[in-house]
Amino acid sequence: MFQWEDEAAAEAEAPHCDHANCAEPGLYRAPKSRDRLNDYFNFCLEHVRAYNKSWNYFQGMGADDIEHQIRRDTVWDRPTWPLGGWRIPQREDVNRAFRRAMGLDEESEPASEARQQGPKLSSAEYQALRTLELKPGVTWDEVKARYKGLAKLLHPDANGGDKLAEERLKLVNQAYSTLKQSALF
Repeated sequence: MFQWEDEAAAEAEAPHCDHANCAEPGLYRAPKSRDRLNDYFNFCLEHVRAYNKSWNYFQGMGADDIEHQIRRDTVWDRPTWPLGGWRIPQREDVNRAFRRAMGLDEESEPASEARQQGPKLSSAEYQALRTLELKPGVTWDEVKARYKGLAKLLHPDANGGDKLAEERLKLVNQAYSTLKQSALF
């Protein structure tokens, strides 16, 4: 069947235009109201154009209602929720319940020890403290005292020229310099 034959058959089977005093076939559908979008008028081309020009979906709605409708339409009227942190409170409740069930309180956790020690260390600062055999959270006076003790212990004159002691002293000196330049002290 040719295209013009399909159009002719469609026009013959189509209902008449719903506009008053029009005998043309109503090939074009137009919604009757915004509340009944699946209920249609059948119009001819001339009358559907006129209807579409005059029809306003938002007629009779307030500004807030229009804004709400536009927001709903942007997500195809589907439910939405914020992305990201919406599960964090639930996760905290689960973690708290788990700690309580295991008999752990906030202060006995290893992570709480790190929290109490103050500012976060860089990897170089942490390595320097390990070289000086100190734990995070020490004062500058403790760092100096430990450095002096290790410098005396590892000094080449005290070790008779031991190469391992000299290398260890170089590492201690470097660690002390790193901590001296650190913003922590």
